[in-house]
Amino acid sequence: MTEDKELIEKDLPDNIRMEVSSFPSMPKAAVKLRAVLKEDDVSIIEIENILRQDPGLSTNVLRLANSAFFGVSSKVGSLKKAVMLLGIKRFEQIAISACMNKTMDKAVEGYDLSPGELWLHSIVVSTTAEALAKFFKISDTNDVFTPALLHDMGKLILGKFVKEESKQIENIVAKGESMVRAESMVLGTDHAEIGALILNKWSFPVDIVNAVRWHHDPDRISITESGLKEPSMQSDIVYLSNFIFQSNGESDSVGENFAMPSSEVLKRLGIKPDQYRTIAQKAHNWKKELSDTLSFE
Repeated sequence: MTEDKELIEKDLPDNIRMEVSSFPSMPKAAVKLRAVLKEDDVSIIEIENILRQDPGLSTNVLRLANSAFFGVSSKVGSLKKAVMLLGIKRFEQIAISACMNKTMDKAVEGYDLSPGELWLHSIVVSTTAEALAKFFKISDTNDVFTPALLHDMGKLILGKFVKEESKQIENIVAKGESMVRAESMVLGTDHAEIGALILNKWSFPVDIVNAVRWHHDPDRISITESGLKEPSMQSDIVYLSNFIFQSNGESDSVGENFAMPSSEVLKRLGIKPDQYRTIAQKAHNWKKELSDTLSFE
């Protein structure tokens, strides 16, 4: 176990630790797909067979494939065509997103998220993360899509505890502290830490676990073998993509006075404030397009 993982588990309240221990495993279809899609010679038939084990999964994959951001120029009517037109990497992202629907589509108490909101938020953050990495040609990254997609998993566990202590948390936030800081002060942990524990339980690589753990505070992301902390482009991108939606509400437009992210993160990524405003506006447009396309029934 790395030092980062030891830090994650230190002093976790027992009642919350029990909830983490009993949290369901990663959806079987997602586990199978991740394994199959890592193979050099991927069979489209094998991919189709995995997705068809769940009646609603194929539908969700095609729905995402035809959405404004993920989509291609022509209508995608079959899984085979989706793989051929989108390519294996993009198809994997869409399929994993669809697999997580049943886990993430529920209402989340404590955070006032109605059914489907967490899933939609996670998808737009993940697509924005990938777009940032591509648009600014940031090559010093591994997988940004996956940690961005799963960054808020901890809310599924922590929500009920946040609800129980909502008044105390709200009072702290009213004094100027962030929500994530208020969670930590009242509950002894926060949703980012819990999300990292879930991904650790699901055997994700440490870089993805860390990106989720520090998606509100990327300056604390990693500890090298020498014990020195160093920033991670992967975590910076997840932080920035989440910040776009977390800090500026759910409006379809981004005004002149909207909140700005960490200047240090922008500097590390080589993104100018005006460039950030442009990508933030585009990201909000993507969210509207995805929201109009997807159904949470």
